[in-house]
Amino acid sequence: MRFNGFTYATVLALLITGMSACGNPTANSGPAPSATDEAVNPAVENIMTRTSIRQYQPDRSISRDTVDLLLRAAMSAPTAVNKQPWAFVVIDSRESLDSLAEVLPYARMLRHAPLAIVTCGDLGKALEGEAREFWIQDVSAATENLLLAAHALGLGAVWTGVYPSTERTKAVQECLGMPANIIPLAVVPVGYPAHEGEPKDKYKADNIHFGRW
Repeated sequence: MRFNGFTYATVLALLITGMSACGNPTANSGPAPSATDEAVNPAVENIMTRTSIRQYQPDRSISRDTVDLLLRAAMSAPTAVNKQPWAFVVIDSRESLDSLAEVLPYARMLRHAPLAIVTCGDLGKALEGEAREFWIQDVSAATENLLLAAHALGLGAVWTGVYPSTERTKAVQECLGMPANIIPLAVVPVGYPAHEGEPKDKYKADNIHFGRW
């Protein structure tokens, strides 16, 4: 099986092993690449070139193998105490996608997307007490992994927020028949891009403090 000319194993290595390696200072013997280096680590390049895509090619579906790879990447995210308090709802029926577009004012692009993945927190798996809210960080990390995986596979996706808006959370729960312990964090429409996305340079030196504030 191949994705954009790469084998499943190669893509999986890029998404999982490669991303971990680029954060490991001992993974390479040489110095870390700078922004001016000619050859950029492909995992870093994937992060730097990802952008939100809201328009998709019509009538082009996404295979189940690709969806499985997206979910594997999402569930490779870091998670507090390895609790993995996440759940995912994969939506590919036109009726369900249109229904979500009706109740989510900032996710109207669902009407043209062939697929959406709802990233959720499962409070039944979350830590207890004050640490319970760490599910938000865990599911956010999984959502970002999903976006990066989509970009690496030649897909376009966009994070549309649900939680902590009470109105949006309730609307998605009701639309998808979710139990009370499942909290939708985001709805991620996914499709093959209808246009080339232009990534934004968000680097600002003013946001950085070394040593202390």
